[in-house]
Amino acid sequence: ESKMPTRRELGYAEARQLVGSVADQLEELGWGAAVAAVDAHGELVAFLRTEGCPLPSIKIAQAKAFTAARERQESRALGDKAREEDFPLTNFGELGYVGWGGGVPIELDGEVIGAIGISGLPETEDMKLARAAVEGFTER
Repeated sequence: ESKMPTRRELGYAEARQLVGSVADQLEELGWGAAVAAVDAHGELVAFLRTEGCPLPSIKIAQAKAFTAARERQESRALGDKAREEDFPLTNFGELGYVGWGGGVPIELDGEVIGAIGISGLPETEDMKLARAAVEGFTER
């Protein structure tokens, strides 16, 4: 008898909490950025844009999260690999992939349930905030 696979995915309540944790930090620091939380397929679940966010960052944050969820790795890691091996990210058949840092998958019990993407700050800050948000989420 076959058994249907079951998957855990990032839900709205969790996504809202994740985005909210980053929003608190951005507001405290007075930084403008975009924050996207997506499910395991890379589809948007929750989104935030703070005051002062550069407009291109709205789409970039979503693309970072999409890339991290679909490829089950940080967006920067995929970008580094593409640069090292000299292949365009379009080789994956997805025009929405990006190789900048700030997209981080959310993993629970060895399974990617979603991802977060942050854009609008220097890349190292996007990455730092995204990693911290995921760490805080998975440790609870």
